[in-house]
Amino acid sequence: MSVRTAPRTDRGRLLLVLALAAAVTAFTATVPLLRGFFDLRVYYGTVHTWLAHGGRIYDYRVPGTAYGFTYPPFAALALLPLAALGRPAAIAASLLVNLAALAVVLRILAGPGWRRHGWYRWSLALCALALFEPLRDTFSFGQVNLVLLALVLADCRLLAAGRDRWAGAGIGLAAAVKLTPALFVGLLLLARRWRAAAVAAAVAFAATGLAAWADPGASRYYWTEALWDTGRVGRLDYVSNQSLQGVLARLGEPDRAPWAAAVLLVLGVWAWRARRAAAAGDWAAAFALTGAAACLVSPITWVHHLVWLLPAFVVLARAGHPRLAGALYAVLCTSVVWLWFDDASGPGGFLGSNAYTWITLGLLLGLPAGQPSAPRAFLALRARVTANAPSPASPATATVPGQSESSSGAGPAVAATGAADAGAAEAARSASSEPTGSTRPAAAKPQSSS
Repeated sequence: MSVRTAPRTDRGRLLLVLALAAAVTAFTATVPLLRGFFDLRVYYGTVHTWLAHGGRIYDYRVPGTAYGFTYPPFAALALLPLAALGRPAAIAASLLVNLAALAVVLRILAGPGWRRHGWYRWSLALCALALFEPLRDTFSFGQVNLVLLALVLADCRLLAAGRDRWAGAGIGLAAAVKLTPALFVGLLLLARRWRAAAVAAAVAFAATGLAAWADPGASRYYWTEALWDTGRVGRLDYVSNQSLQGVLARLGEPDRAPWAAAVLLVLGVWAWRARRAAAAGDWAAAFALTGAAACLVSPITWVHHLVWLLPAFVVLARAGHPRLAGALYAVLCTSVVWLWFDDASGPGGFLGSNAYTWITLGLLLGLPAGQPSAPRAFLALRARVTANAPSPASPATATVPGQSESSSGAGPAVAATGAADAGAAEAARSASSEPTGSTRPAAAKPQSSS
């Protein structure tokens, strides 16, 4: 829909928004599939086992599965409030926290003139965001990606505004919860923002030290063993792994040398482009490039991790390429990579099963950077664009309040497709289905299409 044919009355706009909301609801109820807040169940069970049952953080497994806690110990410390909640209350809290984080992210990305966009453009944007598969994944799994993105973007806003005193604190906290945001400390070093880099490092080390004081054994185990065991997280060749390592694993390449070479090449390109962007004061592009690079070089980048690409789409649209941004964004709404869940062989499998990786790589290589900010804000794009974007040997299995012995936790969820684990067997693979199919039996694990 072009601007010329867009509704000009409030009634027409309301009818359009309601129609789009209905279409989005139908889409998320049929094409993507529910994840039952599985990752939230991991967090919830871990903290309950740790506090109520005297268990160890990295011993816990969701009953009936091989899935356990994989984050640094400070993440478990930050999730301790879950111990005071029942499971339904934990789900409600997860939704509220993610909605609040999304509001912060949108507020930062929209810029200082966010109020002028009005309810109509905000409604169209929200409809488009509801289709975004990484965002659906984050809500459906009860993941923490949006919270980390909000923390990092808060530092981006401080740096762009020249308020450096507390810049870096958000990056430090995010890096203490998950390791991927640590690349943003590298960005601060490249930009010679020594104070911000020092703040980020100090906050990350302080948070990590606090976790080590709270549970020395868990910290020792994580940093010496669990961190290096990628099998705890999932199979490298799983189609949800949209990183460079995932591409090579699906090609059947077990050697780490090609991956290391690809990572060094990507980091070189990132360092060159991000430094130029930061030197020009284009912090939005510098942070967007860093998010894309982090997704590529991480050994495992599940689909829900790709919420880090949201700033890149905003930068691309603001730089005068709204159609391209909308097209790439639309691909990430389709769940297309899951069509190659069972077989990613051949040229079609190579291109299709890694579609999200190619988009991430293209954004790293071609994202406009180091340019003056365009006067047009993200939500001020043409309505046409927004409307179209469619372990230990014997792990503990203590029963957690409100949690069944099944691996497919029930509960309301936003449709999504997500992470995998090395414990999955061929039986689970054969039981899974593409996200566009509804006739095959559900998989026993939430990381496959169910």
